[in-house]
Amino acid sequence: MRELLVRSVSGIMYVSLVVLSALYSRDVFILLFCIFAFICLIELMPMIRLKQLLIYPMLPISYILLVWYDWPAIYQPYYNYAIYSLLGATLLVNVYLIRDLVLLNRIPLFNTKKHIIALLYLIGSSLFLALIPDVVEEYKPELLIGIFSIIWVNDSFAYITGKNFGKHKLLERISPKKTIEGFLGGLVMALLAGVALHYYVGVYGLWQWIVLAFIVAFFGTIGDLIQSKIKRQAAVKDSGSIMPGHGGIFDRMDSIIFAAPFAYLFFTILNYVS
Repeated sequence: MRELLVRSVSGIMYVSLVVLSALYSRDVFILLFCIFAFICLIELMPMIRLKQLLIYPMLPISYILLVWYDWPAIYQPYYNYAIYSLLGATLLVNVYLIRDLVLLNRIPLFNTKKHIIALLYLIGSSLFLALIPDVVEEYKPELLIGIFSIIWVNDSFAYITGKNFGKHKLLERISPKKTIEGFLGGLVMALLAGVALHYYVGVYGLWQWIVLAFIVAFFGTIGDLIQSKIKRQAAVKDSGSIMPGHGGIFDRMDSIIFAAPFAYLFFTILNYVS
């Protein structure tokens, strides 16, 4: 009972910080997410046995140059090229990690992929959630809160469905507790959350919200599995201990970080075809 109470309190504090920062302003949300991403990087580096200190300042520098700084119009084409190049590289690495997750029977030790994981899987992916407000005409905090809500609904109902009805393992060698039933239950409820968000938030049409919900929930689950693989290779239960009852910030952010570049790509395509 005490453990459940502690977990609930820390979870409410985390959700409150995300929601209130998004409602307050774009800059406050980006600052909070930059801090969260930096903590995730601090938690990730020991797990993949990467000790290069120069990687740490690359995260805030990336946020300053690519998210906060308002580049003059003359440099905008170069900025766009940099963003799309980073998006392509990040998606390529994430797809490679998906392949690595599904096809390999063993859990690799990331002997040759440490820098790529730190720079693109974490820093690169995290940037695109902060950049999502820039792909809509004006800042919409409801849009950001909606994306987080889809993740929370998916995670919550995947746990509830898996605990009560789960019989078939999703990827037992990586995460023994996750089941196919839990995955499907979370995905269905995430799609319903997308429908609800369409009527509450607007901005996009019903089918766009449903597709967005599928992208966020599906790739969010994969992100959770990839982080589970990293923890298993590092022989640790949690990425950290900053959130009582939950573990580390990376344990809470793994899904949204991995799904962010796929969501950003979706918004980019929507803007292109509209």
